[in-house]
Amino acid sequence: MKEFERKQLLERVNREAATVGADIPDAIDVQGEEIDLRDFVFEIKRRDTIPSGERERVERAKKNLRRERLQRLQRIEDGEISYEKGEELAESIVGIDRALNALEQLRPVDLEQEADVQEAADRKRWMKFLKQALGREDAGGSGRRL
Repeated sequence: MKEFERKQLLERVNREAATVGADIPDAIDVQGEEIDLRDFVFEIKRRDTIPSGERERVERAKKNLRRERLQRLQRIEDGEISYEKGEELAESIVGIDRALNALEQLRPVDLEQEADVQEAADRKRWMKFLKQALGREDAGGSGRRL
């Protein structure tokens, strides 16, 4: 590969808007393991949040994708491949970036906040029940004193 071709490919993968209109690859070989990347991303993306049981799986996938992206980028930077292979790698890097963007947009479920909201609602219901049971709340909602 010629130097200007290598620079052109590197500029393409590092461009800010490189993922606009890019497709997530159907499958990708990551660390010697074939992953159905598109199915995985769409399965996770179908939910708006990452359930706690899936959080570790998603984080591991993102870590592996970042590592794979870096390895492919280094192969282009080394320039010891053909231009055609470089184009193939650049296209796959953009696809990996697209998948990473989709996974990064997901929000983890904040279990602690969810538990606090639930506890506050439970406490409110309990206090209302106690007031009614002890006769401290009349039909109009104002409490009467004993």
